[in-house]
Amino acid sequence: MFDVTAIGELLIDFTQTRNPEDETVSFVQNPGGAPVNVLAALAKFNRKPAFIGKVGNDSFGHFLEQVLIDCGIHTSGLTFSNEIRTTLAFVHLNEEGDRSFSFYRNPGADMMLQTEEVDHEILGQSKIVHFGSLSLTDEPARTATFAAIEQAKVMGKIISFDPNYRRQLWKCEDHAKEMMKKGLLNSDIVKFSEEEFHLLAGEMEFCEGTDYLMKENQLSLLFVTLGNEGCLFRQGKDFGKISGFNVKAVDTTGAGDAFLGGILYKLLEYNVHPSQLKLSEVVEMARFANTVAALSCTKKGGIPSMPALEEVEELLNREGSNENVDV
Repeated sequence: MFDVTAIGELLIDFTQTRNPEDETVSFVQNPGGAPVNVLAALAKFNRKPAFIGKVGNDSFGHFLEQVLIDCGIHTSGLTFSNEIRTTLAFVHLNEEGDRSFSFYRNPGADMMLQTEEVDHEILGQSKIVHFGSLSLTDEPARTATFAAIEQAKVMGKIISFDPNYRRQLWKCEDHAKEMMKKGLLNSDIVKFSEEEFHLLAGEMEFCEGTDYLMKENQLSLLFVTLGNEGCLFRQGKDFGKISGFNVKAVDTTGAGDAFLGGILYKLLEYNVHPSQLKLSEVVEMARFANTVAALSCTKKGGIPSMPALEEVEELLNREGSNENVDV
């Protein structure tokens, strides 16, 4: 039995580092891919995650397979392409630790996942199935992903979605919005960045826009992450903001994934459908997720930055209650 199965991209992040002595820049190899970052956070919290996706049958692909094994992520759903190489992403950081991406994915192996390569036994053994929009940019992975999510819904699984917009990977913004909207219609719980929120809700302010997105897509629970300012949540008529934590950020790569890992961890702990959560549980969930995200920003990389449960609990206990809930 798996707690969460994620379907999507697994790739190499080459993260920028700068030598303080001579200011030379180099790039360090790190495992990456938003869905896998979420699973890595859950594995750190002693949950049982599984992955479905594709990498190249090359040194990078086999390195990534070993990383998943070392993290405690189930890998029987990982397949290898003999024709297409593992996707690479170069992560450029500014002085505040904020990042931009350059992708080598034309094509990349993650785009080549076939419908028949999706292991439905893994889906059937999972409580939650998670996906993002990067597996929706191109065929055949798009069809494979939607087929897997639709099958998981038939099986009665909770569906989690992260729009995870990367402009340079889409043919155009309208196509991205079309695929993201289709993703929303298949989901129960969704996490947006502020950029993704405005991409789909336009100029609506947060209270109105989250209500619109919830009703339009029949979502059960929605979050909008706001960096170090924390996050917004919407569940039915309940809407609020939970303050974040001030930390010295060195790399924000994977912070949103860390947040979502925290959300799914608490959802598993409550053991109810997201529509059945109490307001106090949603607030606690958001505070926990903010803490996970903040701690992930203090380390470099995606998977390597995910904090241990003890670190999260220590920061929560030290900072005490910091929520600002406007219902």
